[in-house]
Amino acid sequence: MSASTKPTGEKTVKNKPIEKKNSGGGQCTFEVNVKYKQNSTWQGHIHWIEKDQKQNFRSVLEMLKLMDEAHNEEANIKTISWGAK
Repeated sequence: MSASTKPTGEKTVKNKPIEKKNSGGGQCTFEVNVKYKQNSTWQGHIHWIEKDQKQNFRSVLEMLKLMDEAHNEEANIKTISWGAK
C-alpha cells in the first residue's frame, strides 16, 4: 500500500488489487482518499475502479464493508443477511 500527502493535508491511499480466491480469478481495485482521522478512525471516500463508483465512508469498518460488498458482488458470492429468512 502506498500513500502520498497532498498539500491540503489530505492523504490518498491506493490499495493493491484484492485477489478473489473463491471465484477462481479476477480482482477489485480501490482508491481510498482519507480526508480526516477522528475518533481513532478514518473518514473519507472510496473509489471502486472497475465499476467507476464512489462512496463516502465514516469509519474504517464501513470502508472494509464496502470493499467486502464489492468483492462479493464481483465473485457472485451469496452472503447471509438479517433480512434473509
